[in-house]
Amino acid sequence: MSVLVVGISHISAPVDLLEQVSAADTEAVGKLVGAAAGCSHVVEAAVISTCNRLEIYAEVDRFHGSVEELSTLLVERSGQTTESMLPHLYVHYDDGAVSHLFQVAAGLDSMAVGEGQILGQAREALRLGQELGTVGPALNTLFQQALRVGKRSRAETDIDRAAPSLVDAALRRVGSLLPPAAERRVAVLGAGAMAGLATATVRRQGAAEIVVLNRTPAHAERLAREYDARPAPVADLAAELAACDLLLTCTGATGATVTAELVAAARRDTDGPLAVIDLGLPRDVETAVGDLAGVTLIDLGTLAADLHGSAAGAEVQAVRDIVAQEVTAFLAARRQASVTPTVVALRSMATAVVDAEMERLDHRLVTLDEGARREVLRTLRRVADKLLHQPTVRVRELANADGAVSYAAALAELFSLDPDAVSAVTRPDMPEEPGRREGGLA
Repeated sequence: MSVLVVGISHISAPVDLLEQVSAADTEAVGKLVGAAAGCSHVVEAAVISTCNRLEIYAEVDRFHGSVEELSTLLVERSGQTTESMLPHLYVHYDDGAVSHLFQVAAGLDSMAVGEGQILGQAREALRLGQELGTVGPALNTLFQQALRVGKRSRAETDIDRAAPSLVDAALRRVGSLLPPAAERRVAVLGAGAMAGLATATVRRQGAAEIVVLNRTPAHAERLAREYDARPAPVADLAAELAACDLLLTCTGATGATVTAELVAAARRDTDGPLAVIDLGLPRDVETAVGDLAGVTLIDLGTLAADLHGSAAGAEVQAVRDIVAQEVTAFLAARRQASVTPTVVALRSMATAVVDAEMERLDHRLVTLDEGARREVLRTLRRVADKLLHQPTVRVRELANADGAVSYAAALAELFSLDPDAVSAVTRPDMPEEPGRREGGLA
């Protein structure tokens, strides 16, 4: 079995295409996970879905068939032809898949390098897969370790402070167009995680007034109460647009919530500038809003260019080094663990041979007293252990060596081990590292 990743992100595709592919809510992600798990060559499946990436992680028994099946799922979501969609998809397999997930969790693959939200999104992917029963030992171990890598990267470096969040970057982009932070009137449309980040950021900057609008009053009230803001229903959006300097939006809706017609009508009697920051995917704001007089529109497509390479080089390199170390350790442990069933089966075979010979000896030497019998049995077991010691030690060592040779398979072939006996051994895809054991979700 091997791990496969098929995905699309802000690095491989424009925002317009990401909008069409995105899974906007837990229900949509759950359906995609179920569809992936239902593919004929997929054993386990999980999906990471964010505002700028959609990735299917799968434990598969065949590369080519599973790549085709999982790619088809993303192509179908896009509504595009296979030919136009495939150049925007990327594939990582086995060792490459491990490295990719660790980089994602560490924030190296994010639009805002080092941002911390991806850890929660990876944790949610694991939780949902566990809840749906599509995540088993392989992906559970992989995701748990990826979460540890992400936390280690942020604990040992300043990567999260060296790189700006999407909200910080957007606010810097429009800062010169707006009144000073302490005089700004801000409207936040949405009440999810990204809207919460936006509200926290403008509150930290000292905005004069913040209003939170949401279709569900209780959600707006909860977020507003947390950041000393004022809740309002979505029906009041036009009135709030007329009074605010800045609109931050991330609703998760499937269509544009903020139209050019709505903004134009709301700002008809207002002379001051309006900055609109659209953090939604799909986008919440019609692109035509940016063409209105006095209105500046910033969306994820704009931010991608701004944020490219913005993190401090030293911090990024430090995180890359951590990821490289963790990938090497993970793969080494996984290769060694893959040998365990063969070693166990070999020792079981030797034990069976010793037991059979002792039984034969018992029938031939019926006068053998119990003390002598125990000594003969100990001798036979010592001989078997000594004969097997060096091969089993070497096969574990050679499992870490580069090359295409499977020494475990060679050992099984040489000793004619029963494949069913080998596969029956409980196989941990990667054992916990000493001193790093954690229970439950990382």
